[in-house]
Amino acid sequence: MMEGFQGFGKTLVIIGVILVVVGVLFMVSEKLNFPLFGKLPGDIHIKGKNFQVYFPIATSIILSVLLTLILYVISYFSKK
Repeated sequence: MMEGFQGFGKTLVIIGVILVVVGVLFMVSEKLNFPLFGKLPGDIHIKGKNFQVYFPIATSIILSVLLTLILYVISYFSKK
């Protein structure tokens, strides 16, 4: 029964480390005026007189790749 909790604990530690790294990246990018997400080339922003539309295409692709890698790493370590 304890083996399951140890694996769960490792998974939580890995998720925590990943969240800390992502948080630091966001903090550093804001201070350097270099947005990591939301205003990338490839994101479409249309402004009209009474409306605005935002399609974060490049941001969505990057987030998808990052989440895929994170979930792959978590599944790799949870199998051990």
